[in-house]
Amino acid sequence: MQKITDKIAALPPGEAFHSLEFFPPKTEMGFQNLTARLERMALALRPLFVTVTWGAGGSTSTKSLQLAEVCQSHLNLTTCLHLTCTNMSKKLLDDALESAKNIGIRNILALRGDPPRNEEYFNPPTEEDDGQREFVWAVDLVRYIRKQYGDYFCIGVATYPEGYAEGSCPEHQDPVRDLPYLIEKVKAGADFLMTQLFYDVDKYISFEKMLRDDPSGVFKDMVILPGLMPIQNYHILRRTTKLSGASLPESIQERLEGVKGDDAKVKDVGVDILTEIVSKLRSSLPAKPIGFHFYTLNLEKVVSFVLERCHLIPPPPEEEESAVLEDDLYSSKFVYGKRRDRRTSSIIDPNNHLIVDKIEGRRDSMLLESAKQAGFLQTNKQSDQPLSVTLAISEGEGSLGREATWDDFPNGRFGDARSPAFGDIDGYGPSLHMSHSQAINLWSYPVSLSDVSDLFVRYIKRELHAIPWSEQGLNEESKVIQNELVALNKKGWWTVASQPAVNCCRSDDPTFGWGPDGGFVWQKAFVEFFLPPQDLERLEQRLKELDGDSVSYYAANGKGEYRSNVKSSDEALNAVTWGAFKAKEIITPTIIEEVNFKAWKDEAFTIWQEWSRVYPPRSATSKFLTEVADTYWLVNVIHHEFPNPSALWELLKSL
Repeated sequence: MQKITDKIAALPPGEAFHSLEFFPPKTEMGFQNLTARLERMALALRPLFVTVTWGAGGSTSTKSLQLAEVCQSHLNLTTCLHLTCTNMSKKLLDDALESAKNIGIRNILALRGDPPRNEEYFNPPTEEDDGQREFVWAVDLVRYIRKQYGDYFCIGVATYPEGYAEGSCPEHQDPVRDLPYLIEKVKAGADFLMTQLFYDVDKYISFEKMLRDDPSGVFKDMVILPGLMPIQNYHILRRTTKLSGASLPESIQERLEGVKGDDAKVKDVGVDILTEIVSKLRSSLPAKPIGFHFYTLNLEKVVSFVLERCHLIPPPPEEEESAVLEDDLYSSKFVYGKRRDRRTSSIIDPNNHLIVDKIEGRRDSMLLESAKQAGFLQTNKQSDQPLSVTLAISEGEGSLGREATWDDFPNGRFGDARSPAFGDIDGYGPSLHMSHSQAINLWSYPVSLSDVSDLFVRYIKRELHAIPWSEQGLNEESKVIQNELVALNKKGWWTVASQPAVNCCRSDDPTFGWGPDGGFVWQKAFVEFFLPPQDLERLEQRLKELDGDSVSYYAANGKGEYRSNVKSSDEALNAVTWGAFKAKEIITPTIIEEVNFKAWKDEAFTIWQEWSRVYPPRSATSKFLTEVADTYWLVNVIHHEFPNPSALWELLKSL
């Protein structure tokens, strides 16, 4: 039960270390698979500590505490629990802190979280939000923890090398402007600083120098941990930097622009970029223990590559080094089952290793195979050391290596629901990602169905740059079906996701292409939209009249009601995008199934609620949006006849 600052202080001058961040997965299988992933990473990467995120308003409190307990108690990883203070009751904060203490956690990252809703959303305080007036800023949480627990917890706070972007407004970013608030947090009892992600190294170096030289003297010996996010995907990178306010240097943009359609190449270039960032920081910052905090997004391959390249993996303890020479490192058991062939990686194994809760000789272990058998820890005969660590995770070698990389090409909410990274792939959950004033400027005060239809139509026509369900513009392929989408939205079927059918094109096609050069890709047409219950009845009746199984649909509402013509089964899934590439198995990055549809449904209706809270609670707009959220259904329709590009749209047009 060590404090982070104590562990860092014990390191020799100049020693480099790393830490890793994880978030609680959305699905139960994702949680189980993250546990297995954590154990692999703990064994192979040996982070100094890990952090576990906390959802806005305590929305993930139970899962966050469960994950923190797995890390701290079961895997013996020094764990830091995030806590946000706004939009949370004092009771929930007290329960979280007491639970953390009972688990054995000694480290808290105290964050502000989303802007206080009582002020921003005009809502008066209630008995249930007794702490929302007391906890408005992160400094309030720091003071409270110190008052209640003394020095039991080591407390970290966030800082922003380029300045805090309130409501994604980069024009107001200025680290000098933030300085008085950061000083206040440190004087209130913060022990270390952890930064927002960044890619501009020069700006970070200037930022740290500003802190170290500040006349207050509070930062002179303060632990400052730079936050780095491995580059997994070009579009995820652009979205994340936009939402976080982190600038992307032109030189980095140019390197990624040429490979943005090939996720594998993006990852390769991304590893080079992160390696260069770490190398420059190590050579530019003072010779004291220097750490790097990685926002993993619950993925392991890219961060493993970066850590290996940067020599940030500490050597194993002597007892562990000798232990890995034994073939029977752990007494491992396997349960094999037929796996759904829908992994989002090119590395596919014909059997699925189902997680075993108990393994003889190790309490609550989730290991699937001994590290040595998996190719995880290998003897490097070229090394002067008797045993050096080479990361088979990075190459997907061995059974465990394949388990490490099967979801290496995530696709957010359309990815594999069993993946630990499913859904929240960029670390930003369901919210409007903007201030209420920005939302009003964009979407005004809708009070009728035609008002909402008009917003969606303008977005489809690229006359509006965002809607509540997407803060980015449409992909180029959407132009192919723009007229069809406009027609649907005009009749009040508000589309939030879609793609046209493609009956094979080259992977380098400028509109539909993806993946390595020399490959071929296909996709089925689908569309997802909100519609009123009476229209759902008409749609279902029309689908029943169709011959065969050419169309699948999933439908759900905010009350939890669910309908589908797809039989509920673990094997029932729809791969709607796939590709064939040289020397690789079929890759299926886009999948629609019951589990991931239901998980997304919850977020989709949460966004309706977030939108309604922008307006005063008794206003016409708030009442209207709340009524829509309470009555409408979310529907996803997939047409399996991909050789016919107009099949889906002709069907919907006939209704």
